[in-house]
Amino acid sequence: MSNDIFLLDQSPLFPPADLAQENPNGLLAVGGDLSVERLIEAYKSGIFPWFCEGEPILWWSPDPRCVFLLDDVHVSRSMKRELNKSTYTITINKSFGAVVDGCAAPRAKEPETWILPEMKSAYQELHSQGFAHSIEVWKDDELVGGLYGVSLGRFFFGESMFSRAKNASKFALIYLTNYLLKNDFILLDSQVGNPHLYSMGAVDITRENFLELLAKHSDWQQPDDLWQPKQLLDWR
Repeated sequence: MSNDIFLLDQSPLFPPADLAQENPNGLLAVGGDLSVERLIEAYKSGIFPWFCEGEPILWWSPDPRCVFLLDDVHVSRSMKRELNKSTYTITINKSFGAVVDGCAAPRAKEPETWILPEMKSAYQELHSQGFAHSIEVWKDDELVGGLYGVSLGRFFFGESMFSRAKNASKFALIYLTNYLLKNDFILLDSQVGNPHLYSMGAVDITRENFLELLAKHSDWQQPDDLWQPKQLLDWR
């Protein structure tokens, strides 16, 4: 394990993810930019950016890695009842910018956000080029929840989610994982675990295992119409 934090130059290439630090867990590199080319190289290498206001761009690859194995997403009996009686409408890529804004908005326990203006701009460009996608949850015509992330090969790399109504972010996650499973994906990356994610079936796998899966499945060609804006009609 390296004790160095790598300083990035103009090249979009990264050092191997398994050279990331143990403390803080997963910190690999500093600097560079948030260009589409660099971000795609990062995700294909098992690396993602995360930094706060006043910090340089920090790049991470933690060990272990929190993921959803799509066959193992947990939907409780009570949640199934909520899903079956719900009047929410769930869509893909209908309002990407609004979902990112919702994820960036201050929260009661998190008054500060890591989704800074430069991050918003970078992921909006990824969306424009067909790499970043959103799931929206609507109550009538009001956006009440959603999530966004990046999709490459058979992976969806979740970035953030938000909820302004009961279970809205859970609905977004459940509908997305079902959609991914039906379209031959194998994994939804959640980066770092928390009790909410674990309660829905997320598990930790080693970085080595994560990188092996990524190397095997990141070049799979997604169907051309996979991320066309649409309504999702089924959660199972």
